[in-house]
This record gives sequence, structure tokens and C-alpha cells, in this order.
Amino acid sequence: MPTIYVVKRDGRKEEFAYEKIVVSCMKAGAPLDVARKIAKITEAKLLESGVSEISARELTKIVLELLRKENEEWYRNWLIFDKAVKKRRTEEELKEAR
Repeated sequence: MPTIYVVKRDGRKEEFAYEKIVVSCMKAGAPLDVARKIAKITEAKLLESGVSEISARELTKIVLELLRKENEEWYRNWLIFDKAVKKRRTEEELKEAR
């Protein structure tokens, strides 16, 4: 499998980690099986696209779209966590990325 790098908000590059998506989805309220499904779909999308790197913002957008399809409450939980803990305006950033 080719290595895909995530370009963090501060410019650092980090190897794509399936497990990070699973953990983030579970923190938002998704059960393990759904979190793994979202991570697998995300990973497959990246591999199909042939990209060698993706911005953290774009990766978040993909994951949140899948999470929202599964459960609106989990999606909202993610946004609340990002705003309260990480001090991010994720919802506004997603609108700007369109």
C-alpha cells in the first residue's frame, strides 16, 4: 500500500493513520464497527484517488461527511468537541473549503 501523508494545519506532515480516524469517530459517539467502517471508506477513497498527501482539513471533510450520513448527533458531537477543546471553527472551515 502506498504511503499517504496528512499535511497538518501547522504544515507538518504525518503518515495517514487509520486508527486516528477510528478513535476520533468513537470520541464523537460512533460504535467501534461504524468507526472502522468510516475509516475504511476514507482510506479507500484516498487510495482510489491516488494522492500522496492530503490536507488535514480535506481529510476531516471526508470523515465528517461519512459520519453525518451515519448519525447527525455524532457529527454534531465532533463539531462541538473541535470548537470547545481544539478551538477550531470546523463547521465554518468546511463551508469555506467548498
